Amino acid sequence: MTAAPTPGALRLAEHRFFVGAPSGLADRLEPLAVERSYAFGDTLVREGDIADRFVLIYEGKVALEIVLPDRPSVTIQTLGGGDVLGWSWLVPPPEWWLDARAVKRTRTLELPAGPLRAALDAHPDDGYAFLLRLLPVVAQRLDHTRLQLMDLHGR
Repeated sequence: MTAAPTPGALRLAEHRFFVGAPSGLADRLEPLAVERSYAFGDTLVREGDIADRFVLIYEGKVALEIVLPDRPSVTIQTLGGGDVLGWSWLVPPPEWWLDARAVKRTRTLELPAGPLRAALDAHPDDGYAFLLRLLPVVAQRLDHTRLQLMDLHGR
């Protein structure tokens, strides 16, 4: 993983997660954003590590994987441009529940969890709007996990 040399090249307001968001939400969070680039095979997050950021994927592909004892990892879902990674930072204890690995060169903007929470707490209307946008992501991610587990264990 490398920090991008040209900060600000990607903009929060251009990401699908923020399209149609209340006016000013992306602009208020923009100063927190850190642009990152991941090469094929790089690990973005590892299960059990502290969930310390919210990741907006702009381009590339990221495999969400469950690590099983004595078995190969199982890909639950593959994310691409316009998708987001990371809601574990909202739920104590803030630990990643899956591994996320770049399966193609990937560019992201990442918002650190502590400052993001503080910004959303400082503007409760923003926090509510943010959570309403994030909740369908959580539901969809859980549904993909359920379907993969059914495939693994049979109906």
